Amino acid sequence: MGEVEITTDPWRVDVDVVHRFLSESAYWALGRSRTTVERSIRNSLCFSVLYDGQQVGFARVVSDRAVFAYLMDVFILPPWRGQGLSKKLMAAILSHPDLQGLTLFLLRTATRMGSMRNSASCRSNAPAI
Repeated sequence: MGEVEITTDPWRVDVDVVHRFLSESAYWALGRSRTTVERSIRNSLCFSVLYDGQQVGFARVVSDRAVFAYLMDVFILPPWRGQGLSKKLMAAILSHPDLQGLTLFLLRTATRMGSMRNSASCRSNAPAI
């Protein structure tokens, strides 16, 4: 496996890759405009998964950084799935200093709204909803 890096540096987000995946492959964001993707990136804490410098995964968190966080637009590109990158991404998100001590950390899926507390890798004290 090459070098994997997870960064929150907004300048390292490959907007072309993120927009293409979201607008063409993500059931929750099909057809999302590039302008909307750019605005959402600007106003979120973004996590880029880079493999040898190439964007292969992404997630963003919308939060007040005190009480509430909402995890959104999480993906690993298909060719890089099954290599543990999503676990590394979630570990980076859950350990980020700005996201500690939150009482509510949510992820919405197609079937339900869930609390990150239900994740086996979550170390949050957030109550389940």
